[in-house]
Amino acid sequence: MKKVGIVMGSKSDLPVVEKAAAVLAEFGVPYEMHIYSAHRTPEEARSFALTAREKGFGVIIAAAGMAAHLAGAMAANTILPVIGIPCKGAVLEGMDALLSTVQMPSGIPVATVAIDGAKNAGYLAIEILALSEESLAEKLEAYRAAQAADILQKDSDLNR
Repeated sequence: MKKVGIVMGSKSDLPVVEKAAAVLAEFGVPYEMHIYSAHRTPEEARSFALTAREKGFGVIIAAAGMAAHLAGAMAANTILPVIGIPCKGAVLEGMDALLSTVQMPSGIPVATVAIDGAKNAGYLAIEILALSEESLAEKLEAYRAAQAADILQKDSDLNR
């Protein structure tokens, strides 16, 4: 199975990306976490993106706040799908990161989840990998069915 690269712009993003890692672990998807800054370690970030495909990665999740150029830097240097997680900041509550992540030029897309939306980044990475991993697709279908059953049970309990 292909693995997922989780890259964060700084260690302060770790509490956010740990939620994506937990989702991946729940589904048995291998992943690696790294701290690379688009601005402070641009060569290392670029090298990771350039070599990710040959190293067995299938998706990259990139989390950053403020200027949030990390996901774009990843996408500019790989043809792998990149999922951006804009992280909440103290000044603009993450809106700056959201706009920086979502406003990519044509031809260099970044799939973007909600501010601090790491869980959905994990699920989206799983959906992407499930296109070529039937066992993962089956786990995802079972998860979705369990979610639906849980909601229906709560509805039933509410209306007793």
